[in-house]
Amino acid sequence: MSGLTAAVEAAEVGCEVYIVEKNPYLGGKVTQINQYFPKLCPPNCGLEINFQRIKKNPRIHFFTMAEVEEISGQEGNYEVSVKINPRYVNENCTGCGKCVEACPAERANAFNYGLDKTKAIYLPHEFAFPMKYVIDDQSCQGAGCGKCAEVCEYQAIDLSMQPKNVKLNVGAIIWATGWEPYDATKLSYYGFGRYDNVITNVMMERLAAPNGPTKGKIVRPSDGKEINSVAFIQCAGSRDENHLHCCSSVCCLASLKHATYVREQYPDAKICIYYIDIRARGKYEDFFTKVQEEANITLIKGKAGEVKEDPSTKELVVIAEDQEAQKVREEKFDLVVLATGMAPSTAASKVPADVSYDEDGFLISDSGIYAAGCVKHPLDVASAVRDATATALKAIHSTVRGQQ
Repeated sequence: MSGLTAAVEAAEVGCEVYIVEKNPYLGGKVTQINQYFPKLCPPNCGLEINFQRIKKNPRIHFFTMAEVEEISGQEGNYEVSVKINPRYVNENCTGCGKCVEACPAERANAFNYGLDKTKAIYLPHEFAFPMKYVIDDQSCQGAGCGKCAEVCEYQAIDLSMQPKNVKLNVGAIIWATGWEPYDATKLSYYGFGRYDNVITNVMMERLAAPNGPTKGKIVRPSDGKEINSVAFIQCAGSRDENHLHCCSSVCCLASLKHATYVREQYPDAKICIYYIDIRARGKYEDFFTKVQEEANITLIKGKAGEVKEDPSTKELVVIAEDQEAQKVREEKFDLVVLATGMAPSTAASKVPADVSYDEDGFLISDSGIYAAGCVKHPLDVASAVRDATATALKAIHSTVRGQQ
């Protein structure tokens, strides 16, 4: 969202703008959100407004399935080398879906964090922009199969597509590559990856989404059964000198929002949130109070130390210190949701230029190459939009300054 915002703001004051997106669609993590807090409304209306602004503005050019390989030059005059990976589907695609019916291969669905599967040729999601299918070349059987191409009456499938490179000359660069959920497998004491019914907060978001793997029904991943109890474990990898040092700022509010998802589907379910501090500042404190009163949540001040599984029932036992009661609690749950922190994409994928990072890998750059949104520090969506607007203004000034 920060990248889209910066792009449309800069283009609408007269700048020529290029969007370089690694996914086969625009919109980033926001496309995977079920509802925003605090209004609890879906994000697609806001995304659609930005997509319409992009469609109608001839100054905006975008590349999907693309990555920046090299940056050279200086403020006001950068040359950016971009690699565009093959989609294997061309502009003739109408989105009819006949190719999916013919495809024999499957892949884990990254959009739903691996909770379900798609065919090797797939539409990223139902609101995808561009609304065009794509082939996962790691799963596709290639030209030796070709069943998708055979049934496509529009000749939209080209299995011979190759990567191509383009060079862009720009005055400033906005790096808005966003965030990734902190790797929960590093938190071995919580059992993620070993226990089927331990999931992350982003997976919970997809479970609750109408276009998610269960069509919006929150169930146990192990057997698809309805849940009677759920535990939310806060600061899973955040505020931890062994993992992410920073507070990820949105996790408390995300878990409160998830509690409303559970309460709506299961009015009598037991909901417990294990927390260090509930961080809901400003207007968000009203949201915290409202959810706490309406959803009948049990808030337990104390960090969960361990999660164990009963192998016969797949129930999970959360062992945690209750600081207020001054005792160790052990409680059983059908589902455990880890509020994993926001790790910057630059922790794993660096900017191909001379820039700086903080101890968690967040980008520190303010001269010609500007960080925007969650690659700079953890933010909610509204804050990321505001930050992107400010960053666009900096980039415009930088371009003018560099050309003087």
